[in-house]
Amino acid sequence: MISIMALKRTIKLKLGVRRFVIKPILATIIMAICSYFIYSLLLGIIAEKLATIIAIVSAVVIYALAVVVLRVFTKQEIKMLPAGNKICMILEKLKIY
Repeated sequence: MISIMALKRTIKLKLGVRRFVIKPILATIIMAICSYFIYSLLLGIIAEKLATIIAIVSAVVIYALAVVVLRVFTKQEIKMLPAGNKICMILEKLKIY
């Protein structure tokens, strides 16, 4: 947090707390709750190691979806990703962006 404050002063960087702190924390909370419940449900049904792997993979997918739904990134930032134009087209078709 201190380094962000130093950047703001030095280069007049405008970083919104909502976009760069609150939304990622909310996405993390959503991911953690969902992966915990997925792990808990699978633990009694399948082996512990497999339940862990499935919970981790689902956590990655859930976090990515939460970041998209919460609009943490702008269209321009998404377009800078590899295959960003295709991702943008898909998100526009789904009427997310």
